[in-house]
Amino acid sequence: MNVSVPLRSGRAHSFVRELYSRGDDNIWEPAAPYYAAIAEMMAGTGVSYAAMGLFSTADDADATARYELSEGAAQCAFTVAAVPTDQPATGPASGPDTVAQGILAILSSDPYNDARWLDLPCGPAVSCVTLREYKLNPEVTADGEVKELLTGQVQVHVPFPTGPFTAVFTLHTASMDYWAEFCDLMAAVLRTVSFTEPNETDETEDAEPDPANTP
Repeated sequence: MNVSVPLRSGRAHSFVRELYSRGDDNIWEPAAPYYAAIAEMMAGTGVSYAAMGLFSTADDADATARYELSEGAAQCAFTVAAVPTDQPATGPASGPDTVAQGILAILSSDPYNDARWLDLPCGPAVSCVTLREYKLNPEVTADGEVKELLTGQVQVHVPFPTGPFTAVFTLHTASMDYWAEFCDLMAAVLRTVSFTEPNETDETEDAEPDPANTP
């Protein structure tokens, strides 16, 4: 998220106009600085990538049509961060398996976490699913009544094989009717994670054999 402040501000203004497409300056002007500030905060706390997903829930067979949010939308937030970890640079305790085991032990100690071991194509990882329920004040609800809001978060910790960092993928949503779909999206993203350059394997396979190593 190495983006200059003016560029980030401009993108925030463009974003809110898309997000609230039926709004006007009364909505866009206060909303844009809010999203720009969120981006600034995440950039300063190690977040490497952040995105907000808005998915139409309109019941229509035309997948190419453009929908308004008033017709129904499911929303999620997705971030990726590289978090420093204190495993040694070398030795048995430096491997990603050992790091993942430590993460699993820590997350499993919280009874509200559903922490599980994962074997991803890129190596070992730990997933943690957390559900939280919040009470909304009547001032922010449509009917002026106290409401309960259920949110879900799935966070996956993937230790770097070279250390000393752990990649943390987080997806958070209050659109719990579409929790299964969001989990499928998260799983699809995780299958693409790699700690090698995309063309590294191809270059190795296509390289000419070294005569010095030829039997």
